[in-house]
Amino acid sequence: MTNIPPTTETRKVDHIRINLEENVQFPRLKTGLDDFRFIHDALPELNLDDIDTSVELFGKTLKSPLLISSMTGGTELARRINRNLAEAAQVHNIAMGLGSQRAAIEDDLLAESYNVRDIAPDIVLFANVGAVQLNYGYGIDQCRRAVDMVEASALILHFNVLQEAVQPEGDTNFAGLLKKVEIIARQSDVPVIAKEVGWGFSERTVRQLKDAGIAAIDVAGAGGTSWSEVEYHRAPSAFHAQVAAAFSDWGIPTAQAIQYAVKAAPDLPVFASGGLRDGIDIAKSVALGATLGGMAGPFLKVANDSVEAVDQFIRITSRQLEVAMLCAGVRSIHQLRNTDVLIHTK
Repeated sequence: MTNIPPTTETRKVDHIRINLEENVQFPRLKTGLDDFRFIHDALPELNLDDIDTSVELFGKTLKSPLLISSMTGGTELARRINRNLAEAAQVHNIAMGLGSQRAAIEDDLLAESYNVRDIAPDIVLFANVGAVQLNYGYGIDQCRRAVDMVEASALILHFNVLQEAVQPEGDTNFAGLLKKVEIIARQSDVPVIAKEVGWGFSERTVRQLKDAGIAAIDVAGAGGTSWSEVEYHRAPSAFHAQVAAAFSDWGIPTAQAIQYAVKAAPDLPVFASGGLRDGIDIAKSVALGATLGGMAGPFLKVANDSVEAVDQFIRITSRQLEVAMLCAGVRSIHQLRNTDVLIHTK
């Protein structure tokens, strides 16, 4: 093991490799979406061809609530992955988030790994900065730089307190952060999204973020990829590995986090992510009140392959959503969000 601290770029390479090669799912904790089921409608009086999955977000119409969740950037491998994702997102008119842009803010040469506008000029695209960096010298200038770098439609501030806390090189000062988040939200030229990275937001936190001027909430709940498990696999010592391992099942399950966010901020778009795996999970998330349903891990695996693999995954997931809506007897996303045919089975 080496004592040389990793750069942001080498950390990104580690994260991609570990997510592709290791089992980094929550060992026991599940998303909670399996505890919900749709009441099957054997006579929906609908034509599958007429199912409308379109959704409005930030003044734009998306073809589907499917969101390519933020994953990566800052490396050559990340550049290929982001471009495969963006090219398919352009074809299907779905939203996409980029990974944390800290690497490119630190080193201009890495900005190219995030640039996708030449192949995806029309998509709703989210820039991304770690919220905790606001306690380490970042401010509105760095946030605007992240947005301008990729010509983003909105800015994600991601909250990853547990990940930072178990990283040997983590930034762990989260004190006084809310006021700085509010400054960014109020001064930003684009909508600001608060995003967890896999442990969910509580109802209280969502209310605080809403009051601070945040424009949307990505709950990123527990049950999918566990970043404490990722950090366990890249721990430089037994000490760090044992600290990270204890948190393998920490967090708020995704289904519960969606409900917290919808209750605390009913007038804000809520993005469901964290362990979603197919179009049925997206349908359940929308029925619980979400505007979009995001996936990261499944997209990473196909994007590492080819743009054709991403395209196929989007088409399969979109059809799963359409069939779920048909069999639940709902014609539109608006109707799905207000349906009473999703039941809690436990």
